Amino acid sequence: MRAGVIDIGSRSMKLIIGENSKDNDITILESLKNITPIANDTFLKDRISQGTINQTVSILEKYKKALKDYEVSEYKVIATTAVREARNRDIFVDTVLRKTGLAIETLTAGDIVYYIDAYLSYQLKDSYPIHNKNLLIFELGSGSLDLSLLEQGFTRLNQGLPLGTLRLKQLMGRLNGSLEETFEAVTEYISNEFASLERSMPKIKIDDIILIDENYAGYLQNILPQGKRQSRFFQLGIQDSQEILARLADKNPEEISRAYKIPADVCDTIIAYAITLNIFFTLTENKQIYILETSLAEAILAHMLLELELSKKYNKTNQLISVAKSLCQRYNVDLNHAQYVANLSDTLFDALKEQLGLKKDTLLYLLLASYMHDIGMFIHNRGHHKHSEYIINSQNLFRLNNEEVKMIAAIARYHRKATPNQTHLNYNSLPPDKQIVVQKLSAILRIANALDRSHKQKIKKLDVKINQNQDVALVATIKGNFVLEQEDFLDKKTLFEEITGNKISITVKS
Repeated sequence: MRAGVIDIGSRSMKLIIGENSKDNDITILESLKNITPIANDTFLKDRISQGTINQTVSILEKYKKALKDYEVSEYKVIATTAVREARNRDIFVDTVLRKTGLAIETLTAGDIVYYIDAYLSYQLKDSYPIHNKNLLIFELGSGSLDLSLLEQGFTRLNQGLPLGTLRLKQLMGRLNGSLEETFEAVTEYISNEFASLERSMPKIKIDDIILIDENYAGYLQNILPQGKRQSRFFQLGIQDSQEILARLADKNPEEISRAYKIPADVCDTIIAYAITLNIFFTLTENKQIYILETSLAEAILAHMLLELELSKKYNKTNQLISVAKSLCQRYNVDLNHAQYVANLSDTLFDALKEQLGLKKDTLLYLLLASYMHDIGMFIHNRGHHKHSEYIINSQNLFRLNNEEVKMIAAIARYHRKATPNQTHLNYNSLPPDKQIVVQKLSAILRIANALDRSHKQKIKKLDVKINQNQDVALVATIKGNFVLEQEDFLDKKTLFEEITGNKISITVKS
């Protein structure tokens, strides 16, 4: 089998074509690379220029020919930070599709780490049990430093830091100071970003840090020739990292290039890279970090050719619920209540999805909204549903796009009080077919939340019965006083009855 990956990066575009080898690995058949100024457009002007779009289309036509020459029918076209952050991203993607027939998949930080995690799991299956560790995995690109915090295989945090190599180069170009002053300023800038990261991280002990890097790692031995490299996956100790930084700190890019035989375009930002390596060690007690000298494109190619998949235990739903639980802990949510409401929502969804005309994949949005519906109480109890919408909308949720995050935020907002109206900007930014899904899922969440109004998890069993007239009868086996829940249920069932045109009632059994 052969496959190809076209990676539209921040500073360059590349195509790699590979096939399965006999030892259950991949053999690279072709690798092409072209420099493009997409990041210069996005990071400086917020938009990809027409000239750059035309250049991209021209390069993609050449890549299409290469795919055809190698008889490749399975391929992916991906884009990352520079395309993702461009204000005219939709125009860029549409133009490429119309003129080349190639559909671009714009990856989030969660998508990137998913492919990297699967690739690492495969590469290290016999030598390093990554799903038994608490790991910080970083992927260094031109536009951003994307990271994921994994607690024994489950995602607790996804985030992109504005520490991509090109961004740092642009920063250094704007700084008006001596070599020493520039070094100090860049150190402060990177340290501040990591300090912000630490404030948002769950309070768990980090066992190891893994850095995915295809641009710099190969030149580290030029700076420390006595260091020995055994493989592409190698360990860098804190003393070596400090020595690298010491050797680079007092040199400008030209001097670094001459002294260590490093290409000029790498020398422009290798000092910032060295600073970042040293700051990594502040995040873990381990005195070594692991560097994998590979690329995102290669990880995706391996995913296609070797059919790499994480086990069901680490699937998208479980990863996202792990992220939601982590956010609940960060914002001091009553996690017992949140999880209980999610379980009730799951039960109600399973029984009512056909009556409501809901697809199975929308259950994920309901579960995440159920976990995070009270997250706005971190700001204030009054109007907390509005604060929940705001907080959820600001999150980078594992492998979800902006529209999906908006839907989850809207579902959480309507778990109480008013239903959607024309002044609600988030809801009205959704297309009509997504708006009705939000209302249907909100109707379920309102009922589930009402059934735990006291936050004491009184229902031990919930049965859902639907009669011939499609009226719904809930039978709740409870322990304790259920008066508060019954009253809230009567108030919150209205939206469900308006949407379905059917009655819903509840019977309580001790």
